[in-house]
Amino acid sequence: MINKKILLTGGHAVTTAIAVIEELIRRGGQNDIYWIGSGRAIEGGKAFAPGTEVFPRMGVKSYSIIAGRLQRKFTVWTIPSLLKIPIGMIQSFLAVTKIKPNVVLSFGGYASFPVVLASWVLGIPVVIHEQTASLGLANRLSSFFAKKILFSRDVGNPVMTQICEVEPKLKIGVPPTIFIMGGSRGSRVINETVAACLSDLLKKYRVVHLTGEADYSKFSGFKSPRYEVFACVDPLAIDGLYRQADIVVARAGANTVAELMIVKRPCVLIPIPWSYQNEQLINAQKARDFGLARVITQEKLTPEVFLEGIDKVVGDWEVTVKTVKTKKTMDIYASQKVVTVLKRILA
Repeated sequence: MINKKILLTGGHAVTTAIAVIEELIRRGGQNDIYWIGSGRAIEGGKAFAPGTEVFPRMGVKSYSIIAGRLQRKFTVWTIPSLLKIPIGMIQSFLAVTKIKPNVVLSFGGYASFPVVLASWVLGIPVVIHEQTASLGLANRLSSFFAKKILFSRDVGNPVMTQICEVEPKLKIGVPPTIFIMGGSRGSRVINETVAACLSDLLKKYRVVHLTGEADYSKFSGFKSPRYEVFACVDPLAIDGLYRQADIVVARAGANTVAELMIVKRPCVLIPIPWSYQNEQLINAQKARDFGLARVITQEKLTPEVFLEGIDKVVGDWEVTVKTVKTKKTMDIYASQKVVTVLKRILA
C-alpha cells in the first residue's frame, strides 16, 4: 500500500500542529507527515521557530521557507518583508512539488499562504483550520483555494495530549506558584510589568517566568529560591509548567486560552490590543465567561493593577476551581475532529 502524504503548514501554530500529528499517529495507517513553515520564530529575529526542532523528533519531515507578509502598518520590516514574498512563493512551489502531498492542512499565518497557493495550483486539496473567532488575513486569502474550512467554534482548537492529561488542582500551593508567559515569543509589556514588581511578587508567591528570547538576559541574573526563569520552553514540555502552576498570567491567544480551559488553571489574561479584529480580547472574554479568567486590558496595566489582579485570583482560587471543575470544552476533542476530516478526504 502506498503511504498517504499529509502536509501541515502554518505560522505560530506549532502546538496545534503537534496535537493533530499526535492524533494522526494514534489513528495509525500508512501516513507520511510533513511540515512547511517559517524558519524564524519572529520576523527579523535570529531565534529558530520551535517547529524546526520539534517536528523531526516526531518523525515529521520539516521544511523551512523565507516567509514575507503584507503589513497593515509601515514599519522597518515592511520593505524587507515584501521582498521575501516572491522568495517564499518559489520555495513553497518547490517544496510542495517535491513532497507531492495528498492533502494539505493549513493553520493560517503568513507562512501558510504560499503553501496553500502552491497546493491549489498543483491540484492538491487544502483544508484550513481557523483558531480564532474570525478568519485572519492569511486564512481569508487562503479560503478562496480551500476545499474545506474548519472553524474553532465548530470543531474546537486541537490541544496536545500531554496538556489534555494535566489534572485540575484541588488545593493551592504554599506559596502559590504563578506561571507567567507572554506567548511563544514572550511579551515585552508583561515582562516590563513583572520587572517593576518582581520583589513584591516574591514576598507572597513562587514565580515561574517564561520571558521569550529577547528579554531573557534582563531576568537571568535575578536570584531567588522562589524564582525560575526560562527564555523559551520545548513545546513538548509545556505541560510540566502547567502542572506546577496554581495561577497563570498570559496573553490571550486562542491556543493559550484553549489550553487553560482544559487544564483549568485560574488566570490573569492581558490581551494584545492590536490583535486582528481584537481577537485576543474576545478569547479572554471567553475564558472569563467560562469562569477562569480575570482580564486586564493593556491600557490599564500597571504594576499595581497587575499585583492586585493576581491577589484577587489567589483570593478567589478555591471558588474558581470548584466553579469550573465539571465544565467541559470541545477543544479536548478537536484533534479527533480535524483528523476525521483529513481521513475522509484521503479515503
